[in-house]
Amino acid sequence: MRAMTASNASPSSSAAIPAEGYAGDVSPQLAWEWVQGGRAVLVDVRTDAERDWVGFVPGAVAIPWKTYPGMAVNPGFDDALRAAVPEGGQAVLLCRSGVRSVAAARRATELGITAYNILEGFEGDADADGHRNRTGGWRFRGLPWRQG
Repeated sequence: MRAMTASNASPSSSAAIPAEGYAGDVSPQLAWEWVQGGRAVLVDVRTDAERDWVGFVPGAVAIPWKTYPGMAVNPGFDDALRAAVPEGGQAVLLCRSGVRSVAAARRATELGITAYNILEGFEGDADADGHRNRTGGWRFRGLPWRQG
């Protein structure tokens, strides 16, 4: 269990929050700073369908953690991740709301990759009305993304 979640982490956090089983959790803004500075590779672990229908981050490496529609773990994840992240490099992992990316970060750590989960994910948690993109997430924070 993470010590801090997207709901109680400071969105402007400028440091990684330690986590169990992987390097830590980072805010979307810090992840983007690291990617822009060449400090980390941004890996989008959402399904192809999610990226196609909801949007994607230009330049992110798309490596689904699970495959749609059955949501089985992607058998090619390990090889694709090793190919995407240079030896000794770091990865910041993005999913819809910052949950699947924790599992992917733990797997990346088992592979010897320094991996961070991006808090809030691409769409953030659902609000009281069940809508995403209103209380947090990559898009909500105004970071680069495209649709279509």
